[in-house]
Amino acid sequence: MSLQTLSPVNFKSWKELESLSKNEFKLNALFESNSKRFQEFSIQNKDFLVDFSKNLLNEEVFEQLINLAGEADLKNAIKSYFAGDKINETEGRSVLHTALRTSKTNSAKVEGKEVFEDVQSVLTKIKSFSDQVNSGERKSYTGKKFTDVVNIGIGGSDLGPQMIVDALAYYQEDITPHFISNVDGDHVSETLKHLNPETTLFLIVSKSFTTQETLTNANTVRDWFLKSATKADVKHNFVAVSTNISAVEDFGIAKENIFPMYDWVGGRFSLWSAAGLSIAVSLGSKKFQDLLDGAEDMDTHFKTSEFDNNIPVVLALLGIWYNNFLGAESEAIIPYTQYLQKLAPYLQQASMESNGKSVDRAGVKVNYQTGTIVWGEPGTNSQHAFFQLIHQGTKLIPSDFIGFKNSLHGNSKHHDILMANYFAQTEALMKGKSKEEVHKELENNGLSVEEIQKLLPFKVFDGNKPTTSILIDELTPRSLGKLVSMYEHKIFVQGVIWNIFSYDQWGVELGKQLAKNTLKDIESSQIENQHDSSTTELLKYYKS
Repeated sequence: MSLQTLSPVNFKSWKELESLSKNEFKLNALFESNSKRFQEFSIQNKDFLVDFSKNLLNEEVFEQLINLAGEADLKNAIKSYFAGDKINETEGRSVLHTALRTSKTNSAKVEGKEVFEDVQSVLTKIKSFSDQVNSGERKSYTGKKFTDVVNIGIGGSDLGPQMIVDALAYYQEDITPHFISNVDGDHVSETLKHLNPETTLFLIVSKSFTTQETLTNANTVRDWFLKSATKADVKHNFVAVSTNISAVEDFGIAKENIFPMYDWVGGRFSLWSAAGLSIAVSLGSKKFQDLLDGAEDMDTHFKTSEFDNNIPVVLALLGIWYNNFLGAESEAIIPYTQYLQKLAPYLQQASMESNGKSVDRAGVKVNYQTGTIVWGEPGTNSQHAFFQLIHQGTKLIPSDFIGFKNSLHGNSKHHDILMANYFAQTEALMKGKSKEEVHKELENNGLSVEEIQKLLPFKVFDGNKPTTSILIDELTPRSLGKLVSMYEHKIFVQGVIWNIFSYDQWGVELGKQLAKNTLKDIESSQIENQHDSSTTELLKYYKS
């Protein structure tokens, strides 16, 4: 079944929301007028509590946002998503990363064939391989136990696995993970200089095994490896995740060390697949399964919950409210744990590559805003960096605050201070500080009337800055899987409502195509391709 191709601007709910957006929404007043606002605007699902009461909306806006999801036929879109319908129409593919983490046979089919058994077969191979590496049963070419694993990929083959491995460093086994993605040779060199070829396992992740950056890095790594080993040794220390079997074998990797990829799983949603082999190796097979189980928990919640009590749906609708009706252009992700330092970069790709589209599903240029700019850093570091802009700047920046009730290392003093900031910042962003409060504070500090008048405008905080608090019991493989799945479904919902195809990425291709021409011009004695005058002069300067 195809997704509908109706422009949301023609929906009754859209027009109602446009009208409602002209109203003023004062958070302090909204809380004063409704003592049950928290209860009415929060959702709890097992170990997750999502409080969206500090957002610029009332009951009427929320009702129309839910109506918007209904008019967009979201219910049937969700069914198509999980059933394996080809909702990635421009590439003629299903979108079934959810099938990678199901624990039971479901109705997902590709070309009429159930995928469950094949997925489980590959998962068994992933687990077996990672167990063998961690136990020392699988050894390097010199018979030594592996101490390090290097993932060589780019985009979804790098960002997802690296984010997960970083986030779950507390749970890692004895194998130290590393990631090479940028074709910048300095990146490769810095990674290799502390590694021992005898005890390092290399995972090359490339569906086509032709991606320029990945293959360039892989060949450089192999050349480095061959300074200590022979071509026959490559099969012991190199593994590939790819569909191009012949190219992988030509590289020197044994056929039994090739893990398959599916064309119905986009790169930016592939960490659950063999593309996440580095996760399984560094965490162990049990924790990799926990990650999958957590994602499935959120899948089930998303599939079965009514829209007004559905975490991904509500988060998506809030984003649409700000993006399309209140004029916000970005949203911040603020995790209050250093472990999630790569969550924002990961979500940048997942969201902006998915929903950064300006043509709708009917092939027509849209006349409304689509994808938002996603950015962020962990708290409390971010409080000493860009929070000034959020508190007193001129831009509306809705922000997700992600916190955990329990710390992993058990340092309760540190954790209490961290979480005190987590709670204080959302309260401060909402309440602000009035002129009267500032005046009294400065007066109590002994400042003169003249000094007070001079300083007062600089110390006023308007407040009324929207935040959503996501409070989770503890950072575990399972809860992280649930968190990532939550954001995946948020992205899907927004794409459905915006009437765009979220799962292609044609915008990535143009620069790659042109880079082939500029590389030829760099390597040849003269510039032969036609460029604009700026590019031509820059090439000349680079070659001089």
